Amino acid sequence: MSDREHDVVCFGATGFTGGLVAEHLAQHAPPGARWALAGRNRAKLEAVRARLGVDVDLLHADVEDPASLRAVAESTASVITTVGPYITYGEPVVAACAAAGTAYVDLTGEPEFVDRMYVAHHRRAAETGARLVHSCGFDSIPHDLGVQFTVEQLPEDVPIAIEGFVRASGGASGGTVASAMLIMARARQARQAAAARRRLAPDPGGRRVRAVLGRPRHDGEEQAWLLPMPTVDPQIVRASALALPRYGPDFSYAPYLALKRLPQAAGLAGGVGALAAVSHLPAARRLVSSRLPAGEGPSPEQRAKSWFKLRFRGEGGGERVVCEVTGGDPGYGDTSKMLAESALCLALDDVPAVAGQVTSAQAMGPALRRRLQRHGIGFEVAADG
Repeated sequence: MSDREHDVVCFGATGFTGGLVAEHLAQHAPPGARWALAGRNRAKLEAVRARLGVDVDLLHADVEDPASLRAVAESTASVITTVGPYITYGEPVVAACAAAGTAYVDLTGEPEFVDRMYVAHHRRAAETGARLVHSCGFDSIPHDLGVQFTVEQLPEDVPIAIEGFVRASGGASGGTVASAMLIMARARQARQAAAARRRLAPDPGGRRVRAVLGRPRHDGEEQAWLLPMPTVDPQIVRASALALPRYGPDFSYAPYLALKRLPQAAGLAGGVGALAAVSHLPAARRLVSSRLPAGEGPSPEQRAKSWFKLRFRGEGGGERVVCEVTGGDPGYGDTSKMLAESALCLALDDVPAVAGQVTSAQAMGPALRRRLQRHGIGFEVAADG
């Protein structure tokens, strides 16, 4: 990829999260890194470039113009896209990168999109050498790399069971709420996409790999009420475990949201249920979108107060370990770090020679973990483990 004009192109920098990704690149891309901004509105791109105070190229890219996406993909080693909902706007960018042999990263939390892109583009990406890496934000880097880090602390070639416990504080943007409602409204289509992917998935070769949807309960060790998380995270972790024999002959992962008080857990469960109910009504989705417009999100002051902690309890071969992944604002501040550093890692670092639709653990693993640690995201064995 050294013969390409750019190392990284950020598509979507005129949006809320994309703007934060561009800020991270402006402040932390290594000297000599060649990066650019892409979008369909040049005036808005020029405003972002002026705000950042950087001298970078501006490229035309429009999801309704395949030729523009093809030109961008062929000009760079890696593409970042924050243009969602991905089920609506994402596939043209994936297709362009798969055809051009270009690394691709996004921050999708949409399981249906991940499965559909595997069915449609994994084979072509494997042929061209492209690496298509979905969910490179808070969904699902802390889960994927955190589980991999926990596995590394346990013996090899033994059954491994890991539970993950998520604690977090932070606000939501209009785009995030819109994506969540779209995911809930498309549950049937998501099941169909998952079934289509399973038909194409490679044989695990006698190994067993499971993503476990647990049950609500109180956990004395965590001193918290646990709610199972039917998110994209266990899907990503399962894909990593299927691809990497280091996860052992029999692997399971069960993620939970950990809440200190029962009323808090009950209120959250009720709120999610209500959102799921109204998500099937187009008029309700439009009303929510009008109250929380895409492109708007938490203020810098709100983001500065936000944080996350994921704890992983792992058991295997008669040994037990507890590991933690910690950071700041999960939805935006640290998501932008994760996404930008993933693209830089794929473009610039010595990483495994894999291709196709792959995960962050499979494609980058410790190399990305080291990058994130330099930017304040912790990966540690817990003292109480």
